[in-house]
Amino acid sequence: MEKLKYKRILLKLSGESLAGTDKYGINSDVLDQFCNQILDTAKLGVEIGIVVGGGNIFRGINGCKNGFDRVKGDRMGMLATTINALGIQSRIEQLGGKAKVLTSTLMEPYGEVFSQRRAIDALQQGHIVIFSGGTGNPFFTTDSAAALRGIEINADILLKGTRVDGIYTADPEKDPTATKFDQLSFDQTIEKKLKVMDLTAFALCSENNLPILVFDINKKENLKKIVCGENIGTLVK
Repeated sequence: MEKLKYKRILLKLSGESLAGTDKYGINSDVLDQFCNQILDTAKLGVEIGIVVGGGNIFRGINGCKNGFDRVKGDRMGMLATTINALGIQSRIEQLGGKAKVLTSTLMEPYGEVFSQRRAIDALQQGHIVIFSGGTGNPFFTTDSAAALRGIEINADILLKGTRVDGIYTADPEKDPTATKFDQLSFDQTIEKKLKVMDLTAFALCSENNLPILVFDINKKENLKKIVCGENIGTLVK
């Protein structure tokens, strides 16, 4: 068995990443790619928690622009994350893995309600645990949920899967002169005004010493390489 750098991880996936090149919903090819990566990594003995967003189905903050009350809009977004969580669970199980959905609020039969003990027990039993419903509260993003759940399960690191391979001086998709950082401190990230996660999530990670690694989730094997210690993406600690 390969030597592991990280034995328990919290993987943050955006809802938009699940849509792939589609404008809406879950792209089955992308779902397969993500779930195969996750399962291959779990087979190394890594315990994996996942927080997934819901932007491929509904974004609460966008709902406000269309006349929805913010609280109700955010709750609609929480339901969207649960749809994505069930999709990930279903595909992992079809591929032969074990997965459990834990919801932030009572939502049976779609999943069991989250508790720290329940989550850690499931991880130790070899389940990939998918946390849905954000924090369970309006006005908080799924980035904040990822930071919170990562801290609660005592994860070694929070891995933020994106479509770029790390943190840059500017948006590399818009500025070809942007340069990539290999490693940053939390303070440097604030000083340079680099947007890694929203401020609430970032503060939670900083105050609780949970390192964040931003990487390209679309490159096969990246997740596996990271837990084995390869220098992929940008590390903030």
